[in-house]
Amino acid sequence: MQFKNPELLYALFLLIIPILIHLFQLRRFQKVEFTNVKFLKSVKLQTRKSSQLKKWITLLTRMLLLACAIIAFAQPFIPNTKDFNEKQETVIYLDNSFSMQAKGRNGTLFNEAIQDIINTLPEDETISLFTNDNTFRNTTVKTLKNDLIQLEYAPTQLNYSEAYLKGKQLFSKKSGATRNLILVSDFQQKDETLSFEADSTIQLKLVQPKSTLISNVSIDSIFTTNATAETLDLNVKLSNQGDPLENISIAFFDNEILSSKSATAIDKAAEVTFTIPYNKEVNGKLLIEDSSLQFDNVFYFNINSKPKIKVLTINEETDDSFLKRIYTSDEFDFKSYNLSNLNFNLIPEQNLIILNELNVISNALKTALKTFQNDGGKLLVIPKKEIELNSYNQLFKELNINYYSNINKNLKRITSINYNHPLLANTFYAKVTNFQYPKVESSYVFNSNSNSVLSYEDGSPFLVGNKNSYVFSSSLNSENSNFKNSQLIIPVLYNLGLQSLKLSKLYYNIGASNSIAIQTSIGQDDILTLDDNNNSVIPLQKTYSKSVVLETQEFPKTAGILNVKNKNEVLQNLSFNYNRAESNLNYYNLNTLKNTNVTSRLETTINNIKSNTNVNALWKWFVIFALTFLIIEMLLLKYLK
Repeated sequence: MQFKNPELLYALFLLIIPILIHLFQLRRFQKVEFTNVKFLKSVKLQTRKSSQLKKWITLLTRMLLLACAIIAFAQPFIPNTKDFNEKQETVIYLDNSFSMQAKGRNGTLFNEAIQDIINTLPEDETISLFTNDNTFRNTTVKTLKNDLIQLEYAPTQLNYSEAYLKGKQLFSKKSGATRNLILVSDFQQKDETLSFEADSTIQLKLVQPKSTLISNVSIDSIFTTNATAETLDLNVKLSNQGDPLENISIAFFDNEILSSKSATAIDKAAEVTFTIPYNKEVNGKLLIEDSSLQFDNVFYFNINSKPKIKVLTINEETDDSFLKRIYTSDEFDFKSYNLSNLNFNLIPEQNLIILNELNVISNALKTALKTFQNDGGKLLVIPKKEIELNSYNQLFKELNINYYSNINKNLKRITSINYNHPLLANTFYAKVTNFQYPKVESSYVFNSNSNSVLSYEDGSPFLVGNKNSYVFSSSLNSENSNFKNSQLIIPVLYNLGLQSLKLSKLYYNIGASNSIAIQTSIGQDDILTLDDNNNSVIPLQKTYSKSVVLETQEFPKTAGILNVKNKNEVLQNLSFNYNRAESNLNYYNLNTLKNTNVTSRLETTINNIKSNTNVNALWKWFVIFALTFLIIEMLLLKYLK
């Protein structure tokens, strides 16, 4: 038995008062001598014993009466559970990611959890609740009810370790209370292993509602292939989790007008191709008919007009015909000038500048190139066989790139490709190991092997590059190297040209860190905005002379096509889609976790917590006992003679 007000038990010391009163009333009988009559002695003895018995019973009754009254005010109770703690503190994580759209027994898993909170928790109970994008701290269900009903799905999800750590931070610093952390999620399988750090101060309870969903078809990605002067193929990748389907239809909309429709059978994956006019601006939307998860049934994309990439080659009596064959007029605006005839005013307008075997780099050219690079331009340096080494190294120092230490006149073969370098990422379908190795007769040695793109057989770099600057270690003329005839030259130089002008992608994922270059020149005080016709936001942006780079992550929240505006002028459109990771229907088995309580209903978990605060209250019984002893005392005083 326990007491809500145990400090009142000190009042039991008051029981000494009736004892003292009783002792004062026990006066000695005065003896009166009578004649020696046996009958009178018997009456005297009987009267004395009866009086003492009545007083002792009355004393006991009063003490029990007072004791029961004191114990009743102390509110005794017996806990219903072994883990009883009157003080409970509850924090709930409610997963509102798109996978919680899956159907349960009574609507979506997300709505089921919300109804359990509203219907099961007492309205005046203080709790803390957080989702993937909202936090409600130290509030009540009554206050939170409207917010819960209006909660929407979030495009991003906290990983489960982050949710666990955030939930622990929401508890107060008060000691003595049982801390209940409830994580409500379908617990989709992720790349990382599911585990929670043991904490004896936290009662971790996992709620994994069960879905009736057994299949889901989603549009995963799109890409373009087979570009010709007239047409372009748009390839759409679909995935299916569940039984194979014989017919899934997909519609292609351009500016909300149905442009084409197709159908395909799908087992685990499928691909559908739409042919569209080349270099036509498209504000596209792809739509499939699937009754399971809804967020992945729509896919937005944009094809904007592509400006030609400006490439300038600066020569010094050197053949640059191999560059003209790579940077063709359909994609590039290629210009070639001899150094002596170069107009320096052309440099800021370019996207890529190639120094093709110059003997010396003048200070004026170094200054112009440094400004060009700081403004986002890319530079490629191809050295001459014999150069003025100091002028080159001064430029490399300005550009923060590896410099030449000395010249090596031994023949070397180019044997190694850095497939992870940004210049070559996703260029090759597989790692090439049996290609014909190019060679060079003489080359310059870099002071460092870092940032290498291509390397010799001894591990030293043939081509190094950082974000905006690339340098070959040797000249590429036919007398010194056969690299121009190698199959490697096209992906290296072509990718360098493409990356020198950052064009917007077909689409971007919401919640990811996106860096988007908008090719435009704006005024000093002008800013670009993203507009979805209902809302407008100013993203983080960096302004250059020829472009503005937008940084997006937290905006937008909703998939769709946005306008990029400079004041009221629409510059181009950008498409954003939800991450398809939420389409996964594979879930963790929580029963393998230790030191956790797992249920499939939030209602069950809440009721288990409430049972830890339920008690059998005994104070009413002690009030009844006190009244009973009061009645007994009154009867004793009245009827016991």
